[in-house]
Order: sequence, then C-alpha cells, then structure tokens
Amino acid sequence: MAQEENTIDSHQTKGIRVLLVDDEQDILDMLQMAIRKMGFEVDTAGNVQGAVKKLQAQRYSLCLTDMRLPDGDGLQVVQYIAQNNLDIPCAVITAHGNMENAIAALKVGAFDYLAKPVSLAQLRVLIKSALNLPQQDAGEAVSEKMLIGQSPAMQKARDLIARVARSEASVHITGESGSGKEVAARLIAQSGARHNKPFIAVNCGAIPSTLVENEFFGYKKGAFTGADKDRDGFFHAAHGGTLFLDEVADLPLAMQVKLLRAIQEKKVRKIGATSEESVDVRIISATHYDLAERVRQNLFRQDLYFRLNVIPIQMPALREMRDDISKIAQQVLDRLRGESAAHFSDEAMRALKSYSFPGNVRELENAIERALTLCMGGVIEAQDLMLMSVEHGQVDKTAITGKYPLPDYLDKVEKQALEEALDQTNFNRTEAAKLLGLTFRTMRYRMERLGIKAPGEMDDAD
Repeated sequence: MAQEENTIDSHQTKGIRVLLVDDEQDILDMLQMAIRKMGFEVDTAGNVQGAVKKLQAQRYSLCLTDMRLPDGDGLQVVQYIAQNNLDIPCAVITAHGNMENAIAALKVGAFDYLAKPVSLAQLRVLIKSALNLPQQDAGEAVSEKMLIGQSPAMQKARDLIARVARSEASVHITGESGSGKEVAARLIAQSGARHNKPFIAVNCGAIPSTLVENEFFGYKKGAFTGADKDRDGFFHAAHGGTLFLDEVADLPLAMQVKLLRAIQEKKVRKIGATSEESVDVRIISATHYDLAERVRQNLFRQDLYFRLNVIPIQMPALREMRDDISKIAQQVLDRLRGESAAHFSDEAMRALKSYSFPGNVRELENAIERALTLCMGGVIEAQDLMLMSVEHGQVDKTAITGKYPLPDYLDKVEKQALEEALDQTNFNRTEAAKLLGLTFRTMRYRMERLGIKAPGEMDDAD
C-alpha cells in the first residue's frame, strides 16, 4: 500500500481500538502497521474463534475481517457482532471482483467492504466513516418516530433500514406511490456515517430529458448557449453525502449509461469540461415500478439495475397495515392541527380504517389536511375526509353515465381520475403523476389533451 499523509485528527484517534481478523500474516502485518500509523490501537486474531474471544474481552470501535478464515468465514464474525448487539461497525475484506461475498456480508450487518488488494486511501475513508456512525439506539429512535406501525411488513422494513443505514451499500427502495420511500431514504442517511453531510433528493421523472445530463453532472461556462457561469450538478451537491434518485425508472436509457459509469468510477465530467472530477456519494434509489420487469422490457439497463439493487427494501402499502391506520392518522392529525383541539369522530375513523388508500400515507395526510379545513366545531366527520371514489383503478359507476360513444366515455373516465389525483395532491402535478403511475411528461400531455388547468389558470384565448 502506498504511503499517504495522515489526515485524521489526533483527538479522533485517542482511545480507539481496531480488531483485525486475518490468517495471512503478511496482510495482517501490513494492515496493522497502516492503522497504527493513523494513531489507532490494534488487536489481531487469526480465525473466527480468536475474533470472538477478543470481542468478548474488549470494546472495539471497528472490526475488519477477511472473508476466508481457517475455521469459518468473516460472515460469522459479522453475525456474532449483530446478534450480540455490540454496536461495532464491521467491514469485510473480499477477493477482488467477488461482489457476492460483499453483498452477503452487507445483508447480515456489515458496515462496508474492501476488495483486495486493499489500498491505504480506501482504508482511511472506511475508518473515518466508521468513526462518524451515530449510536445505534439513536437511529432506532428516529426509525420509530418516522415510520409508525407494528404490522409485520413495517417491522421488516424498519429492521432492514436499521441494518443497511450503517453500511455504504447502494439501496433500492420499492413501494407504491405515497408509501414512504423518501422517508425511508432520509432515515437511512440520518442513521449512517453520512448523517451530517448533504442529502440531495432528485425526482428523475420531473426533469426534461434534454436537461438530465446538465442537472446530474453540471456544466462549464460557455459549454452551450445560456451557460454564463460554471454550475455544479447533483453529484457535486451531494459530495460526501447521499444522492437519492426517486423514480429512477423514468431516466432515459442514454442517461442510464452515464449514471452507471459515474457510480462505478466515482467520477463525473461536467458538460464542456476536459477532465473528470472525483465524487464521493452514497446512492439510494426508489421507484413505484417493478424495476426487474422494466429490465425485461428493455426499458432499464440490467447492469445499472444490479448496481442500484444491492440491498432491496420494500415499503408496505397502507392497506397492508390496516390495524395501524388509527395510530398513523392520529399522529398526522397531531402534527397538522397546531393549537386546535380537532379530533376524529367515530364514523370518520371507521371510514379511514375501511378505505383502501391507493395513495397510501401521502393520501391519508392530504385527506386529513383537507378535513381540518372543512370540519365544523373541531370534529372531523367522514364527509370532511372526501375520500376518493376511484380505488385501485375501479371507477365509481354512479359517477359517470353514458358509455357511448366510447372515446368520449373513456375521456370522461380519464379526466375524472386525473382531476381527483390532482385534487388529492393539491394540484402538484409530479405527485399526481406518481399516484396514477404515469411519468411527469405523460401527465402533462394528458392534462393538455383533456383541457385540465390549475385553479386560476386562464385559457390562451382569454
């Protein structure tokens, strides 16, 4: 490993002890020497059994273990730390190119991994990240506050979030519109080593295809007409922190190629620049689409899918958490009502519990916010909630009559669905498109075709 100047402050290293687990003495000696030069105390073990004995006898700030050991593998060390709640970041060393082992380690609780041959620069970044990890209890408290519910599906999601938050692996979050994918992404960032660094959320479906590269990578002054100064892109803005790619399935195929290279090489080139710049970001992505199906349809690159989907998390739909709806609704009401004493009537709560919520938690929040405005005497009644008449794509048959001619009837059905989604999202076109499973561009086209305009928006002829 090449020599490199120590950039870790001495006060950060005081009293910090690292456990190294490897049966190859030359690698052990090299790592031990490098870590001691950083100012840390180091203990070593040559196998799983020796590592467990060290962990039982001493408190460590970091454990670094090889995957292949004489009496087992590094996964056993990771599992021992996790099962005994030792709150010790553990990283594994894997053979070059063996991503299967690395992913397996991350899934059982490893913080990160290093590929052989290990470089001092990679080791230094890993150790600094481990030192920045918040205490596990604090992360779990945030999880309980942000993601309410005791349903098995929510408990599974919370458990996965708590485990992957302390790693550096790419995470892909799936779930229906409004199910809390961005909340989960923010929670992962807040509970990990990058908690005090930028969190940049990008709605990939809301960026015009002609501007995607500009927005992601930035540009140099004079790169094109209108580029009157240098501008950083999303990768630069997220440097050191987390880049959240919401609705990543909507990225054009041409941009997917460039995104893949940026993730692999950890470098980006601004439009008009002659050289690349290094960037350090953790990627979290999300979509309401089945990304594997999009790959089969040749709408999403398979290699990018594998890069993003290292650890998948499924956010449950609200209808899968029916027993939790009253608790979630009450918390939303407590947050929105301010100083008022507004409360749900029994009938309103029954309506909430029996409704299927195609828009999930976002729809619930919008319904309660609307009801607070409409309710009388501080009591929210069922009619104040104005729950949608369109559920799971099934239109209320009493809402539209006259099915002939068919094109006119279908336009009426489509217009009603769009208007209800827009009303539910306070005319936020991006959120309405998500709710309907459309891209932003498709939503805009259909609104224009059907003559749907925002409140107060005038016709061109007016």
